[in-house]
Amino acid sequence: MKCPFCHETDNKVIDSRLSKDGNMVRRRRECLKCVRRFTTYERVEESMPLVIKKDGRRESYDRLKVVNGLKRACEKRPVSINTIEATADRIERGLQERGEKEIPSSVIGEAAMKELHDIDQVAYVRFASVYRSFKDINEFMVELEELLKERKGQSARQAGQKQKKGQETRSS
Repeated sequence: MKCPFCHETDNKVIDSRLSKDGNMVRRRRECLKCVRRFTTYERVEESMPLVIKKDGRRESYDRLKVVNGLKRACEKRPVSINTIEATADRIERGLQERGEKEIPSSVIGEAAMKELHDIDQVAYVRFASVYRSFKDINEFMVELEELLKERKGQSARQAGQKQKKGQETRSS
């Protein structure tokens, strides 16, 4: 680290602390040449991949676009802004964990749909209708039917689990 006063690179760390939000390390340093003190901040470099659009263009990842898409889908639904922010965080973490320098926009859209599917099914259908740009009502109905089949399957599994627990309780 260069001293901001004399530009010497030899210095020593006097004190290190985490910042208030815990995302940075604050270090007090002392230059070994001019003996003046200065502060540096260290943070993890979080590089997001470039997004490859459907038409082949590449653009920087924009968290705001993801959050706005989720907000639009969840409009007038019982989904808090904290849930939307946490969902955007999970999507970003998933993209970072892939470790790729470029990623198709479809991967982000599918991740958002998967998250919304678990959060609010109306928001999921809204997002899917825009994201998949259904050409007619039949395509839309196919998606709804899949969702209903899934919901019925989950209800049947839950009913079976409750019945099984009831039998175990009676036999005890």
